[in-house]
Amino acid sequence: MNEKYALLSVSDKTGIVHIAKILSDLGYKIISTGGTAKALKEGGIEVIPIEQITGNPESFDGRMKTISFQIESGILFDRSNPGHLDQAKNLNIKPIDVVICNLYPFEREPSIENIDVGGPTMVRAAAKNFKHVIVAVDPADYQRIGELLRAGQVNEEIRQELAAKAFGHLSFYDSQVSHYFSRDKLPQETTLPGRKLYDLRYGENAHQKGAVYVLPYSDSPIQHLKRIAGRELSLTNVMDINAGLEAVRLFKQPAAVVIKHNNPCGIALGNTAEEALARAIEADSESAFGGVIVMNVPLDKSAAGVIARFKGDRHGNIDIVAVPQIPPEVADFITSVRKTTGIYSFGLIPDLAAGRMNFKWVDGGFVLQEADDGIEEGFSKWEVVTKQKPSPEQMERMKIAWKFITRIRSNAIIVVDKDLPMTRGIGTGQTSRVRSVKIALEQAGELAKGAILASDSFFPFDDSVKLAASAGISAIVQQGDSINDKASIAAADEAGIAMVFTHRRAFWH
Repeated sequence: MNEKYALLSVSDKTGIVHIAKILSDLGYKIISTGGTAKALKEGGIEVIPIEQITGNPESFDGRMKTISFQIESGILFDRSNPGHLDQAKNLNIKPIDVVICNLYPFEREPSIENIDVGGPTMVRAAAKNFKHVIVAVDPADYQRIGELLRAGQVNEEIRQELAAKAFGHLSFYDSQVSHYFSRDKLPQETTLPGRKLYDLRYGENAHQKGAVYVLPYSDSPIQHLKRIAGRELSLTNVMDINAGLEAVRLFKQPAAVVIKHNNPCGIALGNTAEEALARAIEADSESAFGGVIVMNVPLDKSAAGVIARFKGDRHGNIDIVAVPQIPPEVADFITSVRKTTGIYSFGLIPDLAAGRMNFKWVDGGFVLQEADDGIEEGFSKWEVVTKQKPSPEQMERMKIAWKFITRIRSNAIIVVDKDLPMTRGIGTGQTSRVRSVKIALEQAGELAKGAILASDSFFPFDDSVKLAASAGISAIVQQGDSINDKASIAAADEAGIAMVFTHRRAFWH
C-alpha cells in the first residue's frame, strides 16, 4: 500500500487550506466532505469527494457523510498486522493515515442538528489507532504537525499526545450534549466539561502549578478577566476575585468588598464607587492590607483616590483590583501608587443564571450541589420572634446583612453598622459560633452599639445573644429553628433586642 490518504472534515475552517497544502505536497491524497471540500478546492487543493471512497452520496441533509465501512476501516486497520494488511488489500480499503476533524459548533448553537455523529466516530477511530494514524482536532496544532511531517519526526509520543487531546475533545463535546438532554440536576453519571482559559502564575503556593478552566455556555466575569497592569494571577488571586464577585453581584447599588484568603474583611454599599470602596476598606483597614478589591461598578478616579489614601495614610498595599471597567488613566494612576498591583477588568456582571450548580472537590471526586441563590425570595419567610419589633430601617439593614453573610465562610457572624450599609465586624471560619460572635463584636468595638448582628445559622445557646446585648446590639437576624430558640428569644426580650428568624441557613464553605 504505497498510497497515502488524509481525511479532512472540519467545522472550523481555520488553517485547513494551509495544512492541506502541506499534506498534498507530501504526497497525501486528500479526502474531504461538504463545506470543507469546497474550501479546499477554492484554495487550489485537489480533493477526492468522500462519496468516491464510500460508494454512497452524502445523504439525509448531511447526516450521513463519513460513516461507512470503507472510511472507518481505512482509519482503524492495524498497519503492523499482516492479516489486517491482507484484508485491507482484498477489500480495497484506502489507508487513511491522517484525520483532521473538529466538530459541529454545539457550544455556540446547542440543537439536535448540531450533534455531530460522523466526526466523533472518525476522531475516536483515529485516536484509538494513534500508532498508525495522526489525528488533529485543534487548528493550533496544524503548524507543528506540518513541520513534523516534513521532517519525518511524528513519533509515537507525539501521536499519543494528539490522541489524548482528541479523546479530551470528544469528552468535552459529549458532556455538553449530555447536559443538553438531561433534566436531572444530579444524574447517576456526570462529567464537567472545561476549556482552559489561561495558566496561572502558580497555584495556592509557588511550588504548585495551576490553570483556570471555564464551563461551556458560561458568561462568568471570570471568563472575561482582562489583565491591564501589574501582577499576573495565582490561584489564590482567582479564588479571591471569585469570592468578591459572588458578594458584590447580589446588589444593584454600588458595592465593594475587600477579600483576603477567600473571605471578605469588609463589605459595603454606597451611593458612589468611592463611597462604597472607602467604607469597605474602613470596615477593617488592618486586614485590608494585601487584599483584593472587587466592585460591581467601574472604578473612577475618585474611587482610585481611596486606594491612594490607603497607601499614603496607612501604608496599606492592595494586591489586586478587579472591576467591571477601568479607564486607562485611572489604571495608570493606581500603577503610580503601587506598580505591582494587579489591575483587572471583567465587564458587566450578568444576572445569576437560573438553576446554577456548584461543586466542591473531595479526595477522589467532587460533591455537586445547587447553588445557594434566590436569597431575596427567602425574605418572605422571615419571622419576628421578639417583643421588640425591628424598625423598617433595621429590617432593610438586616436584609443587607443577610446578603453579606451568605458570602462569608462559616461559622460566620457579622456586625453591620446601625446607619450605614457596611460591615463593622466579621467573625468567620471558627469552629465555635460564640467565638465568631466574640471576634465580630471585638472588631466592631464601640460601633456595635445600636448595630445589627447577623448569624449564618442558629444559636445553640443563649450565650451569643447575651454577648450581643452586652455590646449594645439593637437587632439580630439569624436562622432560628434550634431546640434552644426559647432561651435565645428570652435573652433578646430581656435586653430589648429585636430578633428575626430567617428559617434558612446560609453556610458557605
